[in-house]
Amino acid sequence: MAIALVRAGQAVAGCLCAALDLYRSRPLPAGYARRMSGFFDFSPEALARLAKADVARALAEDVGDDLARGDLTAGLVDVTRQARATILARESAVLCGRPWVEAAVHALDPQARLAWQVGEGERCAKDQIVLEIQGSARALLTAERTALNFLQLLSAVATKTATYAEVVRGTRARIVDTRKTLPGLRLAQKYAVRTGGGSNHRIGLYDAVLIKENHIAAAGGVRAVLAAAAAVPGLSERASFIEIEVETLAQLQEALDAGAKMVLLDNMDLPTLREAVRINAGRAILEISGGVTLARLRDLAETGVDRISIGTLTKDVQATDFSMRFKEL
Repeated sequence: MAIALVRAGQAVAGCLCAALDLYRSRPLPAGYARRMSGFFDFSPEALARLAKADVARALAEDVGDDLARGDLTAGLVDVTRQARATILARESAVLCGRPWVEAAVHALDPQARLAWQVGEGERCAKDQIVLEIQGSARALLTAERTALNFLQLLSAVATKTATYAEVVRGTRARIVDTRKTLPGLRLAQKYAVRTGGGSNHRIGLYDAVLIKENHIAAAGGVRAVLAAAAAVPGLSERASFIEIEVETLAQLQEALDAGAKMVLLDNMDLPTLREAVRINAGRAILEISGGVTLARLRDLAETGVDRISIGTLTKDVQATDFSMRFKEL
């Protein structure tokens, strides 16, 4: 038991290190908009490392620390038997999660061959085969649920984001995610948002400053908290952005007068939002948050704001329906 706990701890530490390696700051040009774009490293190599770490944790939940013998049911199948499997989309969706599917399959059968029929970020049709796999029958059986879990979740996030992004097409507004993600899967879900045509907000509490209502109250007001941020040596260089939340037009004016460069407009109605855009006059990046629904999204975007952050992209997600079917070789 002690050895198993040590191994589990080492595995988790390795996964966390791999995930944290993905976050790195770059020399970025001045300007908040430029700094926010491309801040996260979602290169193919980084995604492969992230997927491998995520899959390692997921497989450990299923088979413990014995990949070869941890699946008692798959163990009933002859170890030498090969199989062909297909993954079928049961509904139309934006496909997302290929690195995680590949990591799950190759963790159990490094020699397995995968032939994707739909590209990452492309829309698949209902009843379309999106992937054909050939490899060890045991390995495919064990990998099935882990592979599908990631594919279903990430495709759902990408599909939902694509729906919202399409609604605001033609406006200046961009769809942005939040930190309301599933524990342990933040980077994966933020990648899915990008795949669906959205943009990423801060990744955590360590890479940006978002001053909210309670921070303002604790620090003594809008001016006081912005002054505190300005007084921290190097903060504007270490943080991808410094943003402050306001609930009234008076607070907006106070924030702008104090030099705010990015302002979150919280739960404002349409007339108030339009007036906020007029008052701002291009001085700060304006973001809408709170009360955002698909039904009123276009109206919100047409107020002239720059960003609309939506927690439901990653928090309230109904998994896309994919299934895997086997054929004996």
